[in-house]
Order: sequence, then C-alpha cells, then structure tokens
Amino acid sequence: MKKDVIIACDFPSKKDVMDFLNLFGQKKPFVKIGMELFYAEGPDIVRDIKEKGHKIFLDLKLHDIPNTVERAMRSLSLLDVDMVNLHTSGTVKMMQAALKGLTREDGTRPLLIGVTQLTSTNESELHEQLMINSSMDNTVMHYAKLAVTAGIDGVVCSPLEAEKVKNTCGKSFVTVTPGIRFKHSRQDDQSRITTPYQASKIGCDFIVVGRPITQSDDPVGVYRRCIEEFVYGKETQ
Repeated sequence: MKKDVIIACDFPSKKDVMDFLNLFGQKKPFVKIGMELFYAEGPDIVRDIKEKGHKIFLDLKLHDIPNTVERAMRSLSLLDVDMVNLHTSGTVKMMQAALKGLTREDGTRPLLIGVTQLTSTNESELHEQLMINSSMDNTVMHYAKLAVTAGIDGVVCSPLEAEKVKNTCGKSFVTVTPGIRFKHSRQDDQSRITTPYQASKIGCDFIVVGRPITQSDDPVGVYRRCIEEFVYGKETQ
C-alpha cells in the first residue's frame, strides 16, 4: 500500500474548507472530514470535496448497536468515500455489521478502520477514568486483534503503537496514525505523538495531520514538508 499524508480538515463551514483546499491548486491531497464539518454541512460536503478530486477519509467514529451501525454504514457507502471508521470497543459483532453495511452490491467498499484508543488519551486516564487496567500498549493490541477477527482493514492508533500493531496483525493490516507533530512544535491536546519522519521509519501507512498544516501561515509548504518526511523519508529541520 502506498503511504500518504491525510490532512484533517477540521473546519466549521464549507466556505472555510473550500478556501483552504483552493490553496493547493491542482494538487489534490487526501483529506479527512470529521464530525465538526460533517455535522455542520451534511453529506453534501463530502460530495462537493469528492467532486474536486480529493480522496476522503470520513472520520465519524461510529459506535452503536450492530443493527444501527450496519444501517448507518449502508448510507455512508453511497457517498463514495475512500475510508471510514468506527470504534473497535463496539465489539466484533458491531464491526462485522459495519462491514456488511459498508459493502455495496457490486462487492466494492471503502477501507474500514477501527479506532483503538484516542491519541489524546494518556495512560493515567486509561486506568483512572476508563477503568482499563491493562497498559495502553496491551489495550491497543487487544483492540487491533479484535479488528482482525472482525475482518476490517486496519486501525487508528498512535504512531507509538503502529509498529507493534504491524508485528501483531500482519504487514498488510493498515495503520492510520494521528498524533503527528514536528520537532519543537506545540503538542496541543495530543498525548502520544511523533514526527512525520519517525512515523515513516516506524512503518505507518497513513498519517493524519491537522493543526500543524491548517493553522500554519504556509499550509501548502507544511504539507510538502510532511510528504518529504513521511512519504520520502527525508528528515527536515
């Protein structure tokens, strides 16, 4: 699978995201549409961005009873996105239902990725608030193995866990990793992070980069820097 950088387009409106994407001219970066934009603009924002030629990761993190998730995925499959996700903690049965709903009549479907633990969650919160006694590492591996059992394509995890996920679940099992920051940059609300270059060396398949690009004075330049580090493995300063 070809590695790629996904830009998290966490904008409040269609105008904001379209103004941002127009900065890239003929380049068509892979983009993530999350809850903020999808809930504000509805399914049409997906169609509009797809019409511009972008690949889309629809990041809605579904988590509900299996029947509800299956029906929701059936609706999302009509949007022609390239990747969608759910929470692996919804159980194998829920993930299998999602897979069934996402698969179109012709057998095609987007990649289906399961969220293990959010990269904003740290070890202390895992134990004290979520009441999970295992380590973060063991918890992520457990959820990843559930995803394999369910037959979905991969997981969202922090880059710190991606290499072990690959070793545990197989090299073809997809890892999508947020929590990406450059050296000496702000950590924001992310707890488990690394640089694009380090993520490349670890073996991540996709990195998701939001604020370092979208809040930069030079979004296109920062995106190119991410490509240089992650796709081509060239460390920048």
